[in-house]
Amino acid sequence: MFGAGGGTSSYREVEETDVVFLWGSNARETHPIFFHHVLKAVHRGARLFAVDPRRTASARWAKNWLGLRVGTDISLANALAREIIHAGLTNQRFVENATTGFEEFAASVEGCTLEVAAEETGIDPGAIADAARAYARADRAMICWTLGITEHHTSVDNVLALINLALLTGHVGRYGSGLNPLRGQNNVQGGGDMGAIPNRLPGFQDVLDPGVRGKFERAWGVALPPKHGWNLSQMFEAMERRELKALFVIGENPCQSEADRHRAEALLRGLDFLVVQDIFLTATSSLADVVLPATATWCEAEGTVTSSERRVQRVRKALDPPGEARDELWILAQIARRLGHDFGEPSAEEVWNEVRSLAPMFAGMSYARLEERFGLQWPCYDEQHPGEKFLHSRLWKEPVEGPRAPFSVVRYEPQIESPDAEFPLVLTTGRRLDSYNTGVQTASLPSPLRRGETLDISFADARRLGLSEGDRVRVSSRRGSVLAPAHLDPALQAGVVFMTPHFQDEVRVNALTIDAVDPKSGTAEFKACAVRVERAER
Repeated sequence: MFGAGGGTSSYREVEETDVVFLWGSNARETHPIFFHHVLKAVHRGARLFAVDPRRTASARWAKNWLGLRVGTDISLANALAREIIHAGLTNQRFVENATTGFEEFAASVEGCTLEVAAEETGIDPGAIADAARAYARADRAMICWTLGITEHHTSVDNVLALINLALLTGHVGRYGSGLNPLRGQNNVQGGGDMGAIPNRLPGFQDVLDPGVRGKFERAWGVALPPKHGWNLSQMFEAMERRELKALFVIGENPCQSEADRHRAEALLRGLDFLVVQDIFLTATSSLADVVLPATATWCEAEGTVTSSERRVQRVRKALDPPGEARDELWILAQIARRLGHDFGEPSAEEVWNEVRSLAPMFAGMSYARLEERFGLQWPCYDEQHPGEKFLHSRLWKEPVEGPRAPFSVVRYEPQIESPDAEFPLVLTTGRRLDSYNTGVQTASLPSPLRRGETLDISFADARRLGLSEGDRVRVSSRRGSVLAPAHLDPALQAGVVFMTPHFQDEVRVNALTIDAVDPKSGTAEFKACAVRVERAER
């Protein structure tokens, strides 16, 4: 956000804020530890708004549930912004001091009236106005989001629409006010921190910057190409063009996690060479030419992880890995040696110290300090620095320090695949509390909460289709069909059905989902595709 990619606020601040928006986030089930912090806020009187097409477990704790239609987030955000402006609740001093582009932005949302947004989102105009005023008037307020915002073909614009709201009201750069993407997997934040994104080097440093690139070239003894790499969606496009012929997959299961499984599997099979490094023999591993058994790094290796609040913490080895499994750092060093670049056999701490020497935002995070402080939040520039509890306080300096934060003009676009007579329902996907991603790490383990994969459907749609709880149904999209038992879910509105990716060996949900992607981020539109539901012949 405004540079480095991470949530602006600490978890403690969530407990002490006045208004929380969980936008496209069922944190009760998908981020249950974080949700405990939200509950502390609720119990002390904070107002919780849940923005979600489903009345989720999180929404049941909310003062207000804004049950918008799938994919209409920008329409809602722009209407909130217009209402704030027209109610005279803009933080004018902050806007003038710390932002750019306000006039153009304000003009762009002028047509986004409460009535227009109500028609597009399905939310009552009064509820939209109430939410806008509560957010703008709060002393402290936070917007938190997850895949319900980002797994759309307008992924980046969805996030920019939320940032606009924070800039409009000054709810960023202060204790208890911020913008917080909740990371969906352990150490997703750490992966971005270390440069596992196509346009950044470790510490979110721009690979196109000659000074930055030169620093890494001197340390690594190689020349770095001055261009951005491919994101995952672009990699699959390159496979189709036969520009990408070999792939090294580490801890990922794209065969079952990519939208449109038929295409993903065909392209993976068509590679000249596929290497998979993982702790389980996944569906992707079964297609590989070489499988490298790795360690479960959370208990079988040394290192660090970064949480959604930017807190870097130590990971300590507790167990020796089984069988032929090897530490992932050792595996990578061995491959490098065979490719002609000898890393030696560095320890995890030596690697981390190299990161600290090249990425200023981690410079003050020695292992000793991480141990002593039970983790530190980046940026942490030297060994006297306490780490930043919240980001962008510079925006409140007068005059502002560094570049101003820009407003963005973003416009509502409907989902790529709208319901029609042949496919009249919208399928949206997500996770459940007891399971994780494609089920590789959870599906084989017993859980008293687990009920297997179902097609979750509203009572109204079930009644219209003559379905009862447990009836076997065929769910079809323009890409394929799957069979699953029906589950009548009071959390769902008519016209929306829900499934998860947790049981791909039994129900291949990504045989249904569309591989339309956001052109700016490459994120697939997992949250919206058109489907038909029919009773299956027994």
